[in-house]
Parts: sequence; structure tokens; C-alpha cells
Amino acid sequence: MLNGTKVCIIMFVISAWLMPFFSGCAGRQRAVGLYVDAVILNEQKQYEQAVEKLNAAVQLNKDFMLSYSLLGEICRQMRQYEKSADAYEAATVLNPWSFEDYFNLGGVRRIMKKFVLAVKAYVRACELRPDHLEAHVNTAQCYYELRDYNRALIYCEQAERIDPNKSLVQDLAGEIYEQQKNYEMAIRSYKRSLELNSNNPDVKISLAVAYLKTNRNEPAKELLASALEIQPHNSTAYQYLGYCYLRLENVEKAIDSYSRAVEIEDRDWEAHRGLGVAYILKAINSKDQAEKIQLRQHAVKQWQVSLDIKPDQPRRERLLKLIKKYSG
Repeated sequence: MLNGTKVCIIMFVISAWLMPFFSGCAGRQRAVGLYVDAVILNEQKQYEQAVEKLNAAVQLNKDFMLSYSLLGEICRQMRQYEKSADAYEAATVLNPWSFEDYFNLGGVRRIMKKFVLAVKAYVRACELRPDHLEAHVNTAQCYYELRDYNRALIYCEQAERIDPNKSLVQDLAGEIYEQQKNYEMAIRSYKRSLELNSNNPDVKISLAVAYLKTNRNEPAKELLASALEIQPHNSTAYQYLGYCYLRLENVEKAIDSYSRAVEIEDRDWEAHRGLGVAYILKAINSKDQAEKIQLRQHAVKQWQVSLDIKPDQPRRERLLKLIKKYSG
């Protein structure tokens, strides 16, 4: 059953489209009728039948922009993303001033991970609607995926000017600044995000990591502990807490934290690697020879597991040398 708003839209489309063509444009009139049928079928979630109607409509009138727009929407709902993108592309060619079609085209291209094409569509959407928050955020995120952090920051800053009170924008700014190794600005952004949403464990972890990269270990530890109060089974928080305790020279707590991380997520290669380091540090400080041997064995085992999970990890050769040194 169509709602009143949808009925009004349909009647407006019919009136606006047919008014100039009452004299001898039967093909256009049939195209409008097919479009209206497709709108109704879409409301009823009969997507395949709606697509058939729309394909027939554009065969009758290849300039029927609304049919392409609706076809893009329905194909996206059906997860036929290539067809959806083609339809939205056709709509933008017919109407270069259609914000919605450029915005939706960017969204579909982004789902397909075609970020270069997504950015192209989103940039045009931002030109058409300079005050549209989501368009600017999405553009920044696509540039981030392309590792073009300077352009990502430009659109993120514009999004912040549109609405300075969105934690999502502050989170994104923090991530971009981190990639630029501007940790002080990243810290400022993450702090602002927590002012807006104080119970977000992911942002607490991100801020803790930024603190670790600037050698502020105590505040990092407090943030990670706070994140774990909210999400007690967050393996990433335990992994970074283990690293934090290593830097604070508390090997026992490092082992506890890393062990908890791999218990929760046994495919975390960084946690296995860190646990191996913690075991070796404990072995070095141990005065019990039997314990030393056992701890070395534990360390080697954790490093081997880490390499099994991610053979091409950073500093792989260094890890192989440590395994060779402490095996035996």
C-alpha cells in the first residue's frame, strides 16, 4: 500500500512529464506509465519486476532520467552494484545538477571499493551541496582509502565546519592526522571526540595509541583500562595494554594482558608476537635456569604462531633471528 507522500510524488511526476507531450508522444507516455508501475513494485519489494519495467521505460525513452535514478536505487538494494552504478551514471549524464544521483553513485562505487571513481562522484556532490555533511565525510573517507591524506583532511575540515559537534568527524580527523604522523593534532581530535561521546571504547583505544606513540604511557594505560571496563572482551585493548605494560617495565602484567588478548582472538599476530617478547624479558630476568628454558620455549612458540598467522609481517627477519637465537 503506497503512502500519501509517495502517491503525491507519482502524480507530480506524471503531470510534469506528460504536460508538454500530450500531442503525439505515446512512447513517452508509456515510459511514464512503466515508471509509475516500477515505483509501486518497488514499494511492494518486487524488485525484479520493477527492474523489468524500468528497463522497458528507458528503451522507450532513453532520456528518462528518473527511471535511471530509480533503477540505480533498486539495483543497489538487490546488491547488483555494477548495474546500479551504470544507472546512476546515466542519470548524472542526463542531469549534471542532480546531487542525489552523484551522491548515490559515490556510495555504490565505494561499496565496490572503486575509490577513485567514488571520489569523483562525491566531489561533484560536494560542489552541488557545499553544506552536506555526509557527502564531505564520505569524500574524506574515500581519499583516506586512497592514502591521499592531504585531500582527505581538506574535506574532513570542511565537514567539521558544517557541524563541529559530530564525533564521527573528529574520529576521522584523528585517523588522518595519525597517518600524517601528526600525533598532537590526532590527540586533540580524539579528545574532542570523547567530549562528544565519552563512552566510545574505540576512540579511547585510538587516543591511547596516539599517547603511546608520543611516549605518554600512563595516560595510555588509563584509557585502555577504561575501554576494557566498557568492553571487557576487546582483544585490541588488551593487546595495546600488553605493549603499554612492556614500556612501563611491568612484564607480569604484560604477559597477563597479551595472554588475555590471544585468548579472546587467537589470530592476533601482534598479540602473539608481543607475548613472545614478554616471555623473553621474563626469561632474561629469571634466576631459575629451568624457568629460563621454559620461558624461552614459550616465547619461541608464540613467535612461530605469529609468523604462521602473518608470514609477511613487518620486521620478519628480526623475528626469525630471535627464534633461531632462543631455540635450542
